[in-house]
Amino acid sequence: MIQKVVILGSGESGVGAALLSKAKGYDTFVSDSNVISDAFVKELEEADISFEQEKHSEDIILSADIIVKSPGIPERAPIMKLIRAKGIEVISEIEFAYRHITGSKFIAITGSNGKTTTTLLIYHILSKLGFSVGLGGNIGTSLARQIIQEQKDIYVLELSSFQLDDMYTFKANVAVLLNITPDHLDRYEYKFENYVASKFRIFQNLTPSDFYITYAEDVVVTDILKDSKVAAQHLPVSLKQLYTTGAYSDEKTIQLNGLDKNVYSAFVADLPLNGKHNYINVMAALNAVVAVGADVTKSIEAIKSFRNAPHRLEFVGSIYGVKYVNDSKATNVDSVWYALDSMQTPVVLIVGGVDKGNDYTQIESLVKEKVHTIIALGKDNSKVLTGFSSMVAEIKEAGSMLEAIRIAHDSAKQGDTVLLSPACASFDLFKNYEDRGNQFRNLVIELAG
Repeated sequence: MIQKVVILGSGESGVGAALLSKAKGYDTFVSDSNVISDAFVKELEEADISFEQEKHSEDIILSADIIVKSPGIPERAPIMKLIRAKGIEVISEIEFAYRHITGSKFIAITGSNGKTTTTLLIYHILSKLGFSVGLGGNIGTSLARQIIQEQKDIYVLELSSFQLDDMYTFKANVAVLLNITPDHLDRYEYKFENYVASKFRIFQNLTPSDFYITYAEDVVVTDILKDSKVAAQHLPVSLKQLYTTGAYSDEKTIQLNGLDKNVYSAFVADLPLNGKHNYINVMAALNAVVAVGADVTKSIEAIKSFRNAPHRLEFVGSIYGVKYVNDSKATNVDSVWYALDSMQTPVVLIVGGVDKGNDYTQIESLVKEKVHTIIALGKDNSKVLTGFSSMVAEIKEAGSMLEAIRIAHDSAKQGDTVLLSPACASFDLFKNYEDRGNQFRNLVIELAG
């Protein structure tokens, strides 16, 4: 009997899963409550995959043997309630792809902040050193799409909490948990402990031959692992751990405690990334590549040619002595803390969007120290206005990126930095954080011209 696989969602992960499902001989159907992009429609049609858009046909979906769910679909969605009531197996695209891979190693990275940078760092180092390596998960091409024709020796995967929620048999060879701070609480019943449990799924199925990497100064992760009974629920007792301790010893060097217990140093001045948070990302990346056999000295050298992803503390340009920095990917308060911590000049901060249960008090001292003007960008700025009212003398509102840039241009003085670091999701005014960051970048370039 041929199994029926229904894919909910038609983004990169959904279409990738559909192509793999078809290639493996499953009865495949794609359903999306929104409009499917023309490019993905063409792919589905060329692969002779049945699909529907702008609706969910319950009779078709509920006849599935396996549901591959897009990470963007919440459990509260009506179709998900029906699926759960019927007891149909629901998995993520990563889980689906993993079940069709043999022989490859996996480096999996999660955390509230820094996971994209760390993932790209690991991939960059291994690529430069000549490893057969693929990049996937919450970034780039879907894992399912990648394995249809060619399988890599190592896959480096950025995993969001939403992806981890629907992963069960997946096992990493190196599991990296960078940090946990409040984020996406609207998807976790506004309970931080639910979000924490989701992140800790990165450790599931590890064996004593595997490695896990954490940052010893992250209070949430460390407090959990210090409790031996709680730790035992997540980790094999004999598992090898590589702490990213010594992530920065001073402002000049960072250190790595290698597998052979030697200490390796890298000079901060030689690194293409600034800020203490990025030094932690570097240490996690170095530990991960050493764990799969990379030479640490060559790895440190490889980092020097790394360039970070767009929308993460991306320098866009200078206008009349004012720097403009795009940090649109900062969708939680903790990310803004890291961004502000790395600023060396007075700041005009553009912040706001769809609130996810934010508590702005954690950045109060940095805002008071470095920010003289806040621009609240969003359809509903009430939470931002209330949250920041005690921190700065001047708060202004903007209902579009164009308006925000105009206000920032008028408010900034020579030597200042205009920082887009929203602390919020983007869906009130933009398609996604990339659209928000692209608008910021394009408008700054236009203003400079």
